[in-house]
Amino acid sequence: MKYVSTRGQAPELSFEDAMLTGLARDGGLYVPAEIPVLSADDIRALNGLSYEDTAFRIMWPFLGGTFTEDEFRGCIARAYEGFGHAARAPLVQLEPNHFLLELFHGPTLAFKDFAMQLIGQLFQTALAKNGRRVTIVGATSGDTGSAAIEAFRGLDNVDVFILYPHGRVSEVQRRQMTTPADSNVHAIALDGDFDACQARVKDMFNDFEFRDEVGLAGVNSINWARVLTQVVYYFTSAVSLGAPDRRVSFTVPTGNFGDIFAGYIARKMGLPIDKLVVATNQNDILHRCLTTGEYRPDGVVPSISPSMDIQVSSNFERVIFDALDRDGSAVAQLMDELKAGGFTLPQGALSHLQELFTSGRCSEDETRATIAEMKTLTTELLCPHSAVAVKVAREVRDPAVPMVSLATAHPAKFPDAVEEASHIRPGLPPRMADLFERDERVTRLADDLAAIEYLIREKRSA
Repeated sequence: MKYVSTRGQAPELSFEDAMLTGLARDGGLYVPAEIPVLSADDIRALNGLSYEDTAFRIMWPFLGGTFTEDEFRGCIARAYEGFGHAARAPLVQLEPNHFLLELFHGPTLAFKDFAMQLIGQLFQTALAKNGRRVTIVGATSGDTGSAAIEAFRGLDNVDVFILYPHGRVSEVQRRQMTTPADSNVHAIALDGDFDACQARVKDMFNDFEFRDEVGLAGVNSINWARVLTQVVYYFTSAVSLGAPDRRVSFTVPTGNFGDIFAGYIARKMGLPIDKLVVATNQNDILHRCLTTGEYRPDGVVPSISPSMDIQVSSNFERVIFDALDRDGSAVAQLMDELKAGGFTLPQGALSHLQELFTSGRCSEDETRATIAEMKTLTTELLCPHSAVAVKVAREVRDPAVPMVSLATAHPAKFPDAVEEASHIRPGLPPRMADLFERDERVTRLADDLAAIEYLIREKRSA
């Protein structure tokens, strides 16, 4: 199994090298050269398996011999043993043929735990085998950072630096990043929005002297391994609802396009997905692009669903690569146009994407109203991001086809917004009851590449 860059100028890599590299040296994102396809019988055989066994079967064909079977099974077991639900990703019925996929039972109460907990184990295993040490940098709009710090804290061979937008994450999200005391993890509050944080991470990867000096690696959704781990819960939920003998639809609240791109990969692997629905908040650049073909950032407006407050959706490049018949030079041209203000998708590429994806938008008032209505109708308390998915799903779903809305975070991560909408303040699980009493450890920096690189050089382990 080989991995190629979406911009066509970087060398092909193995799974291990693509995982440890993150961003390709030509600025592109790694994707598999080929997508393994499961037969209907292969998918039927997943019925009744544990989440861990399903994860092994779905991911194993992509690994290309990087790990032995025993090593990989061990990584999976350690990754998910701390989850708070035996099913790992349970389904809850909201209304006839409409289900909520609860992805918030991991250590930091967000869907990012499914990827980060496993990637932490994969990194540790791979690095220990070859005696390497890496410096992980990441940008977060809230959940990725806390999940990464939780997954890598205290591990050997890894230093972690997470950039988050100062004042633009919830207090729970911030404290999950700033309270771990382990010396190998560091939270950086950047003066700017998430797009600025993401841009500085990409700048560091493109500063090859710095990249090589500190052994830079990435765990943002630019990392292919992140996407691959998320493919698994599309299979577990669809099989529970009758796949492959029944088509299933999914609605995904997304800003960076990584989670729904995992659904796209699941469909390419043979999972009979009917609709893949992109649900956006008021920062609706993905909905606008899928509707008009115009991708032009116009500034981030802070919302009550802050993890989706994004205008530059990194993973969108991966699906554009496929829509352009894997023409890396054409992708590179569009990304250059994006730096200059935006781009227009060719009509053929837009038509292709519109065949693959449906999209919708949810305003702030609609988000609050959905939280309130679902609490009344179902007793289910939704976080604002999950509410965005449910609102859009209810508008576009076919009543004859099971619809799965992804619940990407626990409501307790956004207590103020949830309380305002529902008049109920969600509590943290017992294991986090003292979160607001823990000491914080954070560095605030200006949006300045040199200052960020200097801090990383100073703080990382030798």
